[in-house]
Amino acid sequence: MDRRSFIAGSAGVALLGGPFAGVAAAGTRATRVHGADYGPLAPVADLRDGVVRLELPKGFAYRSFNPAGSDFTQGGVTPGRHDGMAAFAGPRGTAILVRNHEVNGPVGAFGDVTAAYDPAAGGGCATLTVTRFGEVVSSGVSLNGTQMNCSGGPMPWGAWVTCEETVNGPDVGNDFTGADNTLLKQKHGYIFEVPLRRDASRTPIRKAGRFAHESAAFDPGSGAIYLTEDNFGFPSGFYRYLAPRHPGRAGRILDGGRLQMLAVKRSPREDLSVGLAPGSTWETTWVDIDDPDPTFTVKPTNDQAIQYVGAQGREKGAALFSRLEGAVYDDGVIYFVSTQGGATAPGETPPSGFGKGRGQVFAYDTRSGRLRLIYESPSSLALDLPDNITTSSHGTLVLCEDGDGGNYLRGLTRRGQIFDFSRLISTDGGAEFAGASFGPGGHTLYVNVQSSQGLSFAIWGPWQKGGF
Repeated sequence: MDRRSFIAGSAGVALLGGPFAGVAAAGTRATRVHGADYGPLAPVADLRDGVVRLELPKGFAYRSFNPAGSDFTQGGVTPGRHDGMAAFAGPRGTAILVRNHEVNGPVGAFGDVTAAYDPAAGGGCATLTVTRFGEVVSSGVSLNGTQMNCSGGPMPWGAWVTCEETVNGPDVGNDFTGADNTLLKQKHGYIFEVPLRRDASRTPIRKAGRFAHESAAFDPGSGAIYLTEDNFGFPSGFYRYLAPRHPGRAGRILDGGRLQMLAVKRSPREDLSVGLAPGSTWETTWVDIDDPDPTFTVKPTNDQAIQYVGAQGREKGAALFSRLEGAVYDDGVIYFVSTQGGATAPGETPPSGFGKGRGQVFAYDTRSGRLRLIYESPSSLALDLPDNITTSSHGTLVLCEDGDGGNYLRGLTRRGQIFDFSRLISTDGGAEFAGASFGPGGHTLYVNVQSSQGLSFAIWGPWQKGGF
């Protein structure tokens, strides 16, 4: 496929103004736009072993590292399903990466089982120090015994928040895999904090909810932790956790706070999963979740349990979304992705699960409380099921795809241009990009491949020639 760009008409720009004004009407007129785009993609060999794993624009290079099955330098073996990740500044120009492993089922903890939150659960996090060319300096286990660690978010006091995308536990019926939940020792469905420079406590922040967590984004002004929910077969919600003390001042996230869910003012249970007009804007409010951390005494089915927290919010009028995944904070705004939101494009088959589109991107202004749709995919050729996101130094959103065909890394600029940056070449069925994060100084984009044979990439090149 050739590169694609979609720009807004002048009416859309006049309506909104400000950053991402052009994005509001993206897709209304398809044209080829030069400037943001880096040019055509071509196969490039991996500098680690010469295997071609990515297509990239001219001038870019990459090295893969720490594949599934390889040894950590600090002991233990790397699990698969590399997923959400953040890059922090390390010593002597290196990056410290904290990376999720989205492993499901009671398969046993990796690393030191005696230190695990749940010795039966196989997910968790790894922390690595790498050079800007993807050479591993050190690597090891930083959290284990969790489950389905999908994405999360970096915290400015030097920590990663990792999110469990499940509600499995011994009190809940088996999930879609059929794996025996009675083998689990702990309840799951929480967020955990993973500090960079001290051991993780392996203690969940229970008042931040037990639901299918996906991402976390911190607002330094209010101290709120914004949370997305990826409830595949059912409506999802957009949440915030208000800790009892501002996390920036406490230096960590304290339990015992309040969980809330976003609602549209004067429009209870507004369905925002459907096709929406470009640039749509809503005034919002928040409703409290009375029972954010359920323990089920009469074992429900997994489908019942995974809807329990969100149903409380919707009972009070909270908005409905489709599969909320990536989220990132940038200058007072939380950008978040609805993976299957929007209308089904003519001639296309809707994806399975809740939501029939190919993706939406929303922006929530933390100061005004206004929500707006900044992009809705007009077809899978433009954007196909966006997942994890981050921002570049220019404010361009980096979108990791989880599509049905070839998966891309794509950029969405503040002028409303969407462009291809990389295509994944993989023989591992279901492989997808995940965890994109720019390292210190913006020299390197670190990104993962989420699959059973997962690995990580460091990508560098002439960033100044395009939209990133």
